[in-house]
Amino acid sequence: MKIIIVGGVAGGATAAARIRRLDETAEILLIDKGEYLSYASCGLPYYVGGAIARRDALFVSSKEAIEATYAVDVRDLSLAKALDPGARTLTVKDLRTDEVYTERYDKLILATGSSPVVPALTGLGADNVFTLWTVPDADRVKDFVERRSPRRAVVVGAGLIGLEMVDNLMALGLEVTVVDKEGQVLAPLDGDMARLVENHLVSRGVDLRLGAGLSDIDEDGGRVRLDDGTSVETDMVVLSLGARPNSELARDAGLSVGERGHVLVDAELRTSDPDVYAVGDVTEGAEPILGGTHAVALAGPANRQGRAVAAAVLGREPEPYRGTIGTSVLRVLDLTAAWTGWSEKALEDAGKVLGTDFHVALVHPMSHAGYYPGASALTLKVVVDSSGVVLGAQAVGSEGVDKRIDTIAATIRLGGSADDLASLELAYAPPFSSAKDPVNVAGCVAQDVLAGLTRPVLYRQWRADPGAWTLLDVREDAEVAVGAIPGSVHVPLAQLRERLDELDPRTPYLVYCAVGLRGYVAERILTGHGFQAANLAGGYRTWCDLGPRDDEGGQEAAQATQSTTEAAASEAGTATDAAADPATDPVTDAAGAGAVPAPAGTVIPLDVCGMSCPGPIVEVARAVAGLAEGESLRVVATDPGFARDIAAWAQTTGNTLVSKDVEAGRCTAVIRKDGAASQPSERPDGDREAGATGGREKTIIVFDGDLDRALAAFVIANGAAAMGDRVNMFFTFWGLSVIRRPERPRTPKDAVSRAFAEMLPRGAGRLGLSRMNMGGTGAAMMRRVMRAKGVASLEELIASAQEAGVRLTACQMSMDIMGITAAELIDGVEIGGVATMLNDNDRSNMNLFI
Repeated sequence: MKIIIVGGVAGGATAAARIRRLDETAEILLIDKGEYLSYASCGLPYYVGGAIARRDALFVSSKEAIEATYAVDVRDLSLAKALDPGARTLTVKDLRTDEVYTERYDKLILATGSSPVVPALTGLGADNVFTLWTVPDADRVKDFVERRSPRRAVVVGAGLIGLEMVDNLMALGLEVTVVDKEGQVLAPLDGDMARLVENHLVSRGVDLRLGAGLSDIDEDGGRVRLDDGTSVETDMVVLSLGARPNSELARDAGLSVGERGHVLVDAELRTSDPDVYAVGDVTEGAEPILGGTHAVALAGPANRQGRAVAAAVLGREPEPYRGTIGTSVLRVLDLTAAWTGWSEKALEDAGKVLGTDFHVALVHPMSHAGYYPGASALTLKVVVDSSGVVLGAQAVGSEGVDKRIDTIAATIRLGGSADDLASLELAYAPPFSSAKDPVNVAGCVAQDVLAGLTRPVLYRQWRADPGAWTLLDVREDAEVAVGAIPGSVHVPLAQLRERLDELDPRTPYLVYCAVGLRGYVAERILTGHGFQAANLAGGYRTWCDLGPRDDEGGQEAAQATQSTTEAAASEAGTATDAAADPATDPVTDAAGAGAVPAPAGTVIPLDVCGMSCPGPIVEVARAVAGLAEGESLRVVATDPGFARDIAAWAQTTGNTLVSKDVEAGRCTAVIRKDGAASQPSERPDGDREAGATGGREKTIIVFDGDLDRALAAFVIANGAAAMGDRVNMFFTFWGLSVIRRPERPRTPKDAVSRAFAEMLPRGAGRLGLSRMNMGGTGAAMMRRVMRAKGVASLEELIASAQEAGVRLTACQMSMDIMGITAAELIDGVEIGGVATMLNDNDRSNMNLFI
């Protein structure tokens, strides 16, 4: 039997070796158009970056070794030009001599792989514009970097190869910009999981340009132009825009191909011709989870297909290929992302409905036992169908990500369920895992969802309709001091049962804690007492991860207690310290310009590695309370939110963050305890002095209760506070609606007061527009536009103003007339009369009546 294999890298070389091991007599001819065979293409980015030092290490085998070991006739630099299945012939061109000849075959295997997508561009021929697909590609990139010492690089495409190049180019010291037309990196991931990778890239200094596609490259390769009208100057460009199957040979021969051009194969990897088989990137085969077919270009499946096809080609007992579920892993800048099976968005694209056809379990466990040093948090999402069968999973974290996804991938392959994940017996010792592994935890959560014990609300679901819920924060006071979701009602979990009478049973509550566990406990308490309740999946950490980044023009979500909005900053014409990205804050480098001087005197160490929020901040608060003035605390933490939290906590408590450094998933921060002298002094009336404001003060009287006018008032207030002014806001008559609680407290009222209370809007979320309100439709439209444009809501502006120290005062006389009690006002509102307002006016250099 004569077998011709076209393509000799992954699947082709594996097939040749397997065929020879099964049949010593078969004639095997291996044809490849390239010079190199059987090499590790996945290692090319790491060779460019220097992680793989020896070029020879990339080669699994050589032409000579294949010929000697497996008695294969290897013809490199030979191009397969035409296939005639009817005659069972292959036309080949020798690229060394230009000789064209024909070979007959009994069976033929196509392992032609794929090629990078390269659009027609002006600067495509420039010597600093590259693709990375073959060994010669890697040689060109490495040679350019070593000869030209580029300082800046643009990577176009944020897929696996693109991000691996980002990792390796930054390892070489280059400044990197990533461009991708999609709104996220790593298309196989759901947006919320991809966001974790994006946040990490931005924190490490990557210029991320998402949603902007490549338009052109200048002729000299020195500028990349984007379709949003912007451009990026650069010293080199790496194109990583995806792959297309090398299926021209099959298509021209009349073999069946899929919609995207991949060669269709059956379980034995046979094409539409019984004597022609195909393996690797060029194929489209069975999707084993939900059925149907799909194409997955990965090295692992290509090698497994190369082994599986051998038996069928030789006519032996078939070894059916069971399909590819699509399991991948990526490391980028010390962060690992991995996935397997179906994602949320892929299921929805296939017409499946969240909450009906499939469910999601989202958890933030530690990589190993928290009490053992070095534990770090990871985020794990598992998707199951309505019967509990596992459909897919995704994970992002510093360590332990790969083995969790591998475990779930094996479970999927075996048709496993949420029950299986919950009950898997996995290896445990403190350095490696926890007694309840993250996979077990995700399985338990999925079980509870399926059993109806919890109703998880994903971040995107909440953001789509935030007015449908009242947020209930059940974290501890120390956690809330660091930050909270604006507009939340705060009742610590330990006090929840005793304070249920403060909650309105007619109001649906969306509960959240740090990562979800306490939120679930609170949800069970509330539902057990007849309340409508759900749990915000992933808790406050997910809110911090998914809120707007600085590079998107939004506020730093995780610093909710101190940040101001973009609208307020632009109104004031300045940016605030609170909106600064903690990763680029001057304190991150104690030796850098603007850094706080290094601590003098005693420095006490504190190791909170392995603890998750709120543990690190609580321990810091306790430790700092025991320090003498001027002493410092050096704390090391692995909680991913700690770098942001510690900056917010230090500012809130009046202590000094001397330095902060994040490396390999560990944050080291030095905090100096400062005395009361560093705090603003108190005036006899209990108010803070203007202090640093230099006497500048603003007073805003809010008379109106319309949404648009309230927005204007709080934009001005936030802007003034951002400029360092002291701001007073006095709410009277209809303006009282702006600062009412959305929930209805139980307060005794007479008939007139009850009538007023029912007719007045209950809180900022229910205000209408002064014009074009259209029965509330106009207000709803404005809120949708604000969300789409990334503009802070009124509720967020109010919370931001309070966090910035804006003083909110309700008019006592107006409250009496309109039957509003203090219990109906949001937290932090003072009550005063006209004398208070006039006193504020006298001190102010600007007074507004809105």
